Amino acid sequence: MISFLMSMLFYQRSDKAFTVEEINQFELMFSEAHQNGGLVNFNSVFPKYRFIDYIIQQKNAVAHGSNNMGIESFETRRQTLYNGKLVDAIFASKDGIWPIFYAVFDRGKLVSNFRNGCIKTRSKKRYYFFSLTKQTLDRNPWTTGMIYFMLSETFELTSTSKIYFDEWVSKQEVKPMLRLCVCKEDFEYINKISTHKQTESLLTTWFFYKLRTSLLRYLRKNVARSY
Repeated sequence: MISFLMSMLFYQRSDKAFTVEEINQFELMFSEAHQNGGLVNFNSVFPKYRFIDYIIQQKNAVAHGSNNMGIESFETRRQTLYNGKLVDAIFASKDGIWPIFYAVFDRGKLVSNFRNGCIKTRSKKRYYFFSLTKQTLDRNPWTTGMIYFMLSETFELTSTSKIYFDEWVSKQEVKPMLRLCVCKEDFEYINKISTHKQTESLLTTWFFYKLRTSLLRYLRKNVARSY
């Protein structure tokens, strides 16, 4: 019942096994990056989120997305968890798509607020939602960003529930071991971003999320046909 409700509200993906070709390419890029200061020279026909997933799962890592391309060390700062609790921590995720949003979304063009999340279940299903105000979306709020990989040893999942936001936090300074440059085109859900009113409730945003994204895609398609 819960999975059905989640799939009605949000976009879903499930973990897929990595192919031999993916493994060979990702291992080569990982090895080369370690020999070249940690910056990944991405050369693959596979999407970058698959590489991020691979490093997270196979190299005991978490990922953090940022507009800042030159972070050498992460320090804790006061932030708010999804449950509203304030913590002094470094945020990261064990998901390949969610950090890309934070890397390519230009926070300097934000108007009012934005809403997003990667929600996971113990059965390893993943659900996503991404919503901006119309004023923000009209400003074309996308930029080039960086995915930073850190060892997950000091990170803890912020929830023990069966359904949870994929937030991991560390309460001590951490240095990235690997970096991957990403852009708007690398964000798998770039065409599944909805718009919400600045003052509407989060529940309203969730309830109308998929309907709004479908409507936006329909409008874009018809605009393209008119040219």
